[in-house]
Amino acid sequence: MAKNCLGLIELSSIAGGFLVTDAMLKAADVELMLARTICSGKYMVLVGGDVAAVQAAVGAGLEAGDFSVIDSFVIPNVHESVFPALSGNHRGARLEALGIVESFSVASLIEAADAAAKSACVELLEVRLAMAMGGKAFFTVTGDVASVQTAVEAGAAVVGAKGLLVNKVVIANPRPELLSEMV
Repeated sequence: MAKNCLGLIELSSIAGGFLVTDAMLKAADVELMLARTICSGKYMVLVGGDVAAVQAAVGAGLEAGDFSVIDSFVIPNVHESVFPALSGNHRGARLEALGIVESFSVASLIEAADAAAKSACVELLEVRLAMAMGGKAFFTVTGDVASVQTAVEAGAAVVGAKGLLVNKVVIANPRPELLSEMV
């Protein structure tokens, strides 16, 4: 299955999360990439596949989730760096400038990471999702200062438009020890 599209639904109900996951998988031929509880008693469902299938799955999930849906997205033509960043695969990265965007929502943060990666020549290091962080999420990018600033602003704009921005930071010439803190 071609993974050129991601879809996610974030819910306030764990039981609702199971119902939504089932509805999404029955609605279309999508790959279940992640379905789990996240901090503060929420649940997230992430699927991948072609655009039409992901749109159909998310549509069915939104209908099934009803009042327990917190946030959702469908990202067609997702940037290829989002997949390894979701798994935290940034070994061997060299920090130039470091950019961080932090959100109150998993869904808005993944959308923001995709927008950041598409906006400038940066390396998306990690997308960290809501575990042991009170339901918040953040992503990190590196590159030259100007590119990181552009990427952080693009990502922060996506999260900010939903009123879910916690913070955004650009650190020029960060200490190398910061990379070990991100592992």
